[in-house]
Amino acid sequence: MKSFKIIISGKRDKELDFNNLDEAKAYFSYTLEIGRSWNKKIKHITDIKTPKSFVSNLQKSYEAKEACCYDRTNVSLA
Repeated sequence: MKSFKIIISGKRDKELDFNNLDEAKAYFSYTLEIGRSWNKKIKHITDIKTPKSFVSNLQKSYEAKEACCYDRTNVSLA
């Protein structure tokens, strides 16, 4: 699988490079678990198959995690 970059903007801006999807899943597994516990529409980590789907589910997880925050985290695929 091809490498990809995720841009995270919000309280702390950063760019993260991943060699494959499994590496990204391992890095954000806790955030995805929290998001899924609040919103069952977020796919289980084993059901995410593409970087685009991963970023979409990660964004939904951050929205569930930061429900009452003003400075929300935004995630995009570079």
